[in-house]
Amino acid sequence: MFTTNPFAELSASIAPSVMQTYVVVMIVLVVAGTLYDVVHKSSAKYFFQNWNKAKSNGARQVGGGEMVSLAVKTAVVDVLASGEFCNQQRRIAHLLGMYGFVAYALATLVMVFSYATPATPTPAIWPVLWHIGALMICVGGYWFWFFIRVDVAAEGGSPFRIMRADLFVLSLLASATFALIWSYLQSTGGAWAMPAFGLLVIATTVLFGSVPWSKFAHMFFKPAAALEKRMAEANGTRSNLPPPADEPAQFGTARTEPRHY
Repeated sequence: MFTTNPFAELSASIAPSVMQTYVVVMIVLVVAGTLYDVVHKSSAKYFFQNWNKAKSNGARQVGGGEMVSLAVKTAVVDVLASGEFCNQQRRIAHLLGMYGFVAYALATLVMVFSYATPATPTPAIWPVLWHIGALMICVGGYWFWFFIRVDVAAEGGSPFRIMRADLFVLSLLASATFALIWSYLQSTGGAWAMPAFGLLVIATTVLFGSVPWSKFAHMFFKPAAALEKRMAEANGTRSNLPPPADEPAQFGTARTEPRHY
């Protein structure tokens, strides 16, 4: 199972061109959804306004060398290491989900576009990476959902309470979960392999098609926001960005619906 490319076996039922077209459509949905989110919420306008304000009102000017250093720190600490999370458990769960998603998505692209048929042998690294990525998403995602969420861990709320803000994590978890189930059933010749694949397609379509209403686009905004915050701190201005989401004060507050969609 872990060394078998499930998409190559699927090519006996679904043409590789159909799979490739579906992946391209999902990419287009992400790009279009992110652009819509930027325009609808004025995220880019807000960012550049604060960036220019920090530059003009700062007590000191940040030079080019220091700017590069801030960008590197943002990439390493805030992006690659999720340094904005003060809670260690939440940071680990986030890293598992983030790197799991990167491995899962990257391996999917490679296997669908380069090794979509059994005629082209798939290097073992790609199916292994695909399965491990899906497992990482499940471990980090279910750990977060049932044990780390603020209203569950701190307030004893039901882990089954669902809000629109949860759309991203739930659709991602569903996609990874059904991917593993489908791969297993297909490798064993299970009769439910195709229904599981259908559920995978539905979950993945919701994941990438719901960008304007979910937190998917945040992965593109957070690095820019983190850099703006470091810039404001470096030149002596106060950033308008809120404190990290899991600072102690947050744990006494129940989740609320987002104000904008």
